[in-house]
Amino acid sequence: MWNFKSVTLFVASLVAVVLISMSMANANEKKTITPKEFAQTISEVPNKVGNFLTNEVEKTKAYQKETWSKTMKTWPWNKIFKGKDNE
Repeated sequence: MWNFKSVTLFVASLVAVVLISMSMANANEKKTITPKEFAQTISEVPNKVGNFLTNEVEKTKAYQKETWSKTMKTWPWNKIFKGKDNE
């Protein structure tokens, strides 16, 4: 059923299909970047990093405030600090 000729033909056709599909799948347009665009992009990096870090710090603070308030309302903490039973 599977002799050397059929296996070789199958492997060759498989390789051909893979190579053809790889060449056809490239849908990206080739874009060149000018030195001015490159310099502008590089100069924007510190601002983008700073903004990202500021946003992450603010999100972390909001998350910690929310979870801390939830934690303080649970049974052992309100019993210890407020002397009340859990609601």
